[in-house]
Amino acid sequence: MDSQILFKNRVAVLATMHKKERVIAPLFEKELGIKVTVPQFNTDQFGSFTRDIERSGSQIEAARLKAQQVLLLTGESLAIASEGSFAPHPSLLYASCNREVVIFIDRENDLEIIGEELSFDTNHNHLKVSDIQQAIDFAEKVGFPEHGLIVMLNDHPKNSDEIIKGINTEAALIQAINNSLKKSVNGTVHLETDMRAMYNPTRMKNIEKATYNLIEKINCLCPKCSTPGFDINQRIPGLPCEWCSAPTTLTKCVIYKCQKCGFRKEQLFPDGKQFANPAQCMYCNP
Repeated sequence: MDSQILFKNRVAVLATMHKKERVIAPLFEKELGIKVTVPQFNTDQFGSFTRDIERSGSQIEAARLKAQQVLLLTGESLAIASEGSFAPHPSLLYASCNREVVIFIDRENDLEIIGEELSFDTNHNHLKVSDIQQAIDFAEKVGFPEHGLIVMLNDHPKNSDEIIKGINTEAALIQAINNSLKKSVNGTVHLETDMRAMYNPTRMKNIEKATYNLIEKINCLCPKCSTPGFDINQRIPGLPCEWCSAPTTLTKCVIYKCQKCGFRKEQLFPDGKQFANPAQCMYCNP
C-alpha cells in the first residue's frame, strides 16, 4: 500500500470556517495528490476561543468530532480537521505555547492519522482596559492590525452579544472599546487577541507546521503491511544521566505501532542522545 497511490485524485473535505485551507489544501494537493474542498460547515458548534461555546471534549476529540461530522454532512470518505489550544508549556510552566493538531480520517481504509505542532511562537494575550490608549498600547504589543483583536464585556461572556470579534483596524477598535465601555458596570472591558486562524497569521503558520507533520506521518508506512501512519504509540522514559547513569524522566526509547496489523518496532534514543544532561537528573540536580 503506497500513500501516493492510495490517496491520489481523491477528494478530502476540510472542516473549517476560518480559512485554514490557505495552508492545508496546497500541501495535501502537492504531497499526496488530494483535492481539498471546504463545505459550508459551522465549526464553532464544537467550541470557540471566546468561551461562549464550550469545547466538545479534549482537543483531539474536538478535532475528531469535526472530521466525523463533516463526513456525515458530505458523504465523502476523506476528512481533515484541526483544533488549536493555548496554555502553559508542559515543561516550562511560565511560558505560553500553542498546540495545533490536524486530524486526517480515511473512512474507506479505516485510518486516522494525527499531525501536531507545539510552539512557543504565539501572541496569545489579554488585558482589562479602561480607556482607548490602553487598548492601542496593547494592540501594538500583539502585532495589530495584522493580528486581529476581540473586545468583550468580561473574560467569561454569557452570550455572543457581549463579544466583538475580528477587529483589524484602529477605527473599529476605538468604536468597539467605546461601545463596550458604555455597557460596562465597572468601567473596564476585556481585550484579547483573536486566535481564529484567519485573524492570526502566527497561529496559521503553526497549523501549516502541524500539517507538514501530518503528511510526514501519512507517508510513513508500516514495514510489514505498508499501511500509512506508522507512528509512535508509546514513549518509554529512563534515559540515563551522563554523570551517575541513573534513569531520568527523559525518553529512552519509543515504540512505533501500525494501526492496521499491529506490528511494533522499538527505536532507542529517538532524540539522538544516549545520555541525559545532569540538570535533568533528580540525584545530580535534586
